[in-house]
Amino acid sequence: MLSKNQFKYINSLKIKKYRQQHGAFVVEGAKSVLELLNSDYKTELVMATQDFLQKYGSNPSHPAVDWIAATSAEMDRLGTFQSNDACLAVAKTKENVFLRVAVGEYALMLDDVRDPGNLGTILRIADWYGISKVICSPSTTDFYNPKVVAASKGSFTRVRAYYIDLPKFIEKETGNQTLVGAFLDGESLYNFSFPQEGGYIVMGNESRGIGPEVAALIQHRVTIPRFGAAESLNVGIATAVLCDNWRRGN
Repeated sequence: MLSKNQFKYINSLKIKKYRQQHGAFVVEGAKSVLELLNSDYKTELVMATQDFLQKYGSNPSHPAVDWIAATSAEMDRLGTFQSNDACLAVAKTKENVFLRVAVGEYALMLDDVRDPGNLGTILRIADWYGISKVICSPSTTDFYNPKVVAASKGSFTRVRAYYIDLPKFIEKETGNQTLVGAFLDGESLYNFSFPQEGGYIVMGNESRGIGPEVAALIQHRVTIPRFGAAESLNVGIATAVLCDNWRRGN
């Protein structure tokens, strides 16, 4: 049974300040929790229905996990999504470890992506296209936001993020590596070939795009050709289009 202190603790992790204070975050839903349990994240506890516990609660590969039976009412009170009727887990966050691309590898670089749903979708897209590293500006939304974790559909366990001042990172760490940025006024993506040596695909803020400081350091400005009247594309969709063209070009 869930104690009052455990309830308070789990509920506090919806807020970034307390996620940072405790070094922990919440994962909701059967699929995401199972992905978590099969990853290298340290899971503290799993709160779940009797059906879920009967299937997975006695798993010998997770002896350190605190398995807690929960009622539907408790799940409703703690969860943030109406569809979460199976389980919820708490896991330890990872350190903000330095990342950079290797030769022939591409990573995503996100400049001020604020919407948690967009970041989660981008993590899922990165995972689909075999990208395991995402370099984020400090103003990009928190990787462990519950909405990010949920939207990633488990991909947060396979894609790592590194938060850093992007202009400094670019000037110090990218060297001769390619930076390809998405702009409304860039070269047609259809006419662009991604260099084989690897680099970074840079995406910007949902309304303002890539900021001027980062934009000034990007060698290749590309745009997704528009054939209709829409003003712009969602940043997640645009990321998928760029990644798909990169993979098809290679």
